[in-house]
Amino acid sequence: MHYGLFPGGKRIRPILTLAAGEIFGGKRKELLPFACAIEMIHAYSLIHDDLPAMDDDDLRRGMPTAHKVFGEGMALLAGDGLLTEAFHLISGPATRSLDPELVLGLIHELGCAAGVAGLVGGQSTDLEAEDRKVDRAMVESMHGRKTGALILASLKIGARAGGAKPAELKRISRYGEAVGLAFQIADDILDRAGEEARHESGRKEAKKATYPSVVGVAQARERLSDLTRQAMESLAPFGARAEPLRAIAGYVAERALRT
Repeated sequence: MHYGLFPGGKRIRPILTLAAGEIFGGKRKELLPFACAIEMIHAYSLIHDDLPAMDDDDLRRGMPTAHKVFGEGMALLAGDGLLTEAFHLISGPATRSLDPELVLGLIHELGCAAGVAGLVGGQSTDLEAEDRKVDRAMVESMHGRKTGALILASLKIGARAGGAKPAELKRISRYGEAVGLAFQIADDILDRAGEEARHESGRKEAKKATYPSVVGVAQARERLSDLTRQAMESLAPFGARAEPLRAIAGYVAERALRT
């Protein structure tokens, strides 16, 4: 579990949780358990994605994948352990300072993002789409669940824990939907170019349904630019308080558009 959780990485999801919560005055101490739980779930998903039954990868961020180091059975259990520990953390003493009804709602939010309606369902579609002709709508739907759902939940959980009002939550959600899809499109572009993402993850993309494989690299970049603009526009009413979120949206786009 430690090997899968602490190998490096950008920590974008927990940073989004903290940044969204702090816009509305959320306290770091209250936000941090949720940020940690989200990163645990992300780490579990990567361990399972790398297994031979899934993407069958040898490297993750330049290091041997968990099943290559510890064996398939232990890697499977490590992923299960991280997923379970995430909910153990946010349902325990670490979140007792918050309203119990709010905590229950945030647990529900995270469970939905991690489950069939989100990450698990998106990964299932990804497997089914291998070696099949798919269209842009299907790829966007798949990305929105496999990658976007947890990113969106990271932001909504932070905002709700910080006390965002319904209209404010809608704006944060629009930002999250745009950034979530942009993040995966950026990864697809990088994978296609054979640069950063391939070196970090070791993923085998030859059979995968990706945005560039469906619409081409040029249109993928156009879509990425449009999503980044939408994300920035959603943050306009928050002024300087949202600067960290603007910086993340810019970073997501820049790392792919500069290739």
